[in-house]
Amino acid sequence: MVDPTSDHHEDIDEEDAPNCAVCDAVIANEVTHRVITWVEDDGVETAHFCDEDCRESWGGA
Repeated sequence: MVDPTSDHHEDIDEEDAPNCAVCDAVIANEVTHRVITWVEDDGVETAHFCDEDCRESWGGA
């Protein structure tokens, strides 16, 4: 898993890249990549999105 605070749009292999929480697209080397983080059950959770449209349409936390 890639560190969610890193620059995901720079030199990330597809097998190491996260998937969009909405459309399940692999997010590798995309400058449109968005991440939301939150605390749940004493841990940090993250959701990755391929672009702002997917982020806005997400119904999660």
